[in-house]
Formats: sequence, structure tokens, C-alpha cells
Amino acid sequence: MIDGEHYVPVVRAALAELPYEFVAAFVAGGTEKLRGGEDYGLPLVGSIEEAVVRHAPEVVVDLSDEPVLSPAARLQLASRALARGLAYVGADFRFEPPVFEPFPLPSLAVCGTGKRVGKTAVTGHLARLLARDRDVLVVAMGRGGPLEPEVVEVAPTIADLLERSRAGRHAASDHLETAAIAGVPTIGCRRCGGGLAGATFVSNVSAGMQVAVDRGADIVVFDGSGAAIPPVATAARILVAHDLVSGLYPYRALISDLVLSTTGEVVAEAEALGRRALQFDLRLRPVEPLAGRRTALFTTGPALFDHVDEVVFASQNLADRDALRRDLDDLDVEVFLVELKAAAIDVVAEAAAERGAAVVLAAYDVDACGLDDALLELAALASGARERENSLR
Repeated sequence: MIDGEHYVPVVRAALAELPYEFVAAFVAGGTEKLRGGEDYGLPLVGSIEEAVVRHAPEVVVDLSDEPVLSPAARLQLASRALARGLAYVGADFRFEPPVFEPFPLPSLAVCGTGKRVGKTAVTGHLARLLARDRDVLVVAMGRGGPLEPEVVEVAPTIADLLERSRAGRHAASDHLETAAIAGVPTIGCRRCGGGLAGATFVSNVSAGMQVAVDRGADIVVFDGSGAAIPPVATAARILVAHDLVSGLYPYRALISDLVLSTTGEVVAEAEALGRRALQFDLRLRPVEPLAGRRTALFTTGPALFDHVDEVVFASQNLADRDALRRDLDDLDVEVFLVELKAAAIDVVAEAAAERGAAVVLAAYDVDACGLDDALLELAALASGARERENSLR
């Protein structure tokens, strides 16, 4: 990656000095040092994608600089390189494409561009949809997951979750939410740290994959954590995005088969990257009837909600325990309706138990025109890919 703001002899000398075997060059822009007829001693290509097809490189070396490539433009190019399995290297940085482990069962992955984008709701929707006629297993990784992968075969009750919390364990991890809300068997895993491209520093997902293989299923759904991508070579990926411009978010879109977002702007950004994209809405639903009882609602953020008659108080402070405890002061209701996130169990459910109030979990329903058809197509792709692999063995 070179530019016309560098004098050609300087670029040629750098190419000779650096410890790479260069096979092609891409001129990113700039004209200040160009006189015409420049020869860099390499064939020129018009894009990273062309270089991959014609020269099969292993790494992109960025010899450009401001003002030709801004930080944002660099990360866009890095995203394109990583999506094609290439490392992207500059003077003081190096991005490596995340490693995805092979997995022998039909599989899909759901990943996101951060917390609170609707990823877990999409995972639950996908799992329920596929479970209509398949044996579905979800493998979820989270920042509060267990030391060893655990299989949750039966949807946990509030009593189960309180017991877990009182034992000092995180009782609102994504795998518990999926098991409770979607009602499908779920394997809980943990991870720590997340890179710009979605890799994790430490996780036990590999062990969770083996648990999934041993248990067996018609199809396995891998649920990401925040902006971390499940480190699994699934047949297809679904990205739930709130932004496709910042950082290496474009990379996540480029390796995904379907992009979902609650905003039309992000849908347009995905389509500009050549991805299939749909806009969706999230609507909160109690998993059991409120039956006209005075209800307090606890969520991590704003939500579309129809039960306005029963809900007499609403808090968006599940992720802020101090503010949440203030919200609970002197609250006189019959039902605590709570999203299974953050402090849902150790603060809200405990407060309900002390006051003799009922606890009802809140599920997020995902609504998008054409979504189910798109998801079923990806599931068929996953099953077909595995059948083709088996037939070749």
C-alpha cells in the first residue's frame, strides 16, 4: 500500500529494505511527489481484492500515511484485508485475521458490534425458529460465563437463578438468558478480552465445541459476546450491528452472510459493503401474563413495550447497581418484570423476594420483514454444507 505523497525513490528503497517478498503494489492516492510514468518495480493493482486474485499475497504492508489514508480509511482497508485472510501491517501496528476452528456439525454464528445491540435476542429468535423442526443447541460465550463449559438442558427458573447468584456465580449470563427465554439447550462458555477484529485473549469455547459435538444436535448456534466473534468456522454468520463505519466493524460485516440492525443507516452501510441486510425492531414481552398486576419494569435500555396499563414504573438501570438500588427504594408493586441481564437476579430478584413480589422475565421479540426466510436459508446452507463434506469423505 503506497501513495503519491512519497517520492518514488524513497518507496523503492523502503521496499528493498523491508523483510518481505513484494508481489504487487496498490497506490492508495496522493499526487504531490508524482511526475508521471513512475515505476515502483512491481505490478500495480487496483484493489486488495484484485491483488488476492492475481498474486495470492499473505500480508498487506501499508507504506502510506496521512493525509492519503486517515485512521478511519486505514481501518477500512484493514477490514478488507482481514476478511480475505491477510494480515495488515504498518509502521507501528499489525492486525492478524482471527483464527476460526473447524467444527463438524451444521452450525451458524450470531455476532455483534458491541453490547446492547440485540444480538442475544436474535440468537434466541433464531434458536426458537429452528427448534420447530430440528434439535437445536446453542453455545454462548460471555464475560460472566463458567470456568468449565456447562450444559443447561432445562430452562432455569427464578429460584434456580437466585440459588446460583447466592452461591457467588453470575446468574444473568447470556447462556442462561437464552436457555430461559428461548427454551433450548444451551452450553455456557466464558471469554476475557476482545480485540479490534473480534478475537478474544482467553476463552473456553474450544472445550464448549467438544461438549456440543459429544452431545450432538441437528444444528448448533454459536452466540458471540459483545463485539467478540465466536472462534468457530461456522457455515454462515449473522451480524447484529449498530455501526459499520468505526474501527474494524466493516470486517465483521464482510465475513457475515446477513447483517441485521435497528437503524436504516447501518442497513445502507452493510449494503454498500455488498452484504445482505435487514432492519429489525425489538419489542419487549413478558414471558407470562401480568394479569393486571401493578408492575415495575427493569431493562438495560429503552424498549418498545405494549403493556402500558400494568407498568407503573420503569427503570433502565440494570447495568448500574447504585442507580438501580435507588430505583428500588420504596417501590410498591406486585410484579418485577425484568430483562435477564446484569443485576437482574442479584439485585432485582433479591429485592422482589424480600418484598414478596413476583418476578417475571422479559423477552425481546425480533420483528423484521423477511427475517425468518433469510434465517431458514442460512440454516439450510449450513446443513447442506455439512452433508456435502460428509459425502466427500
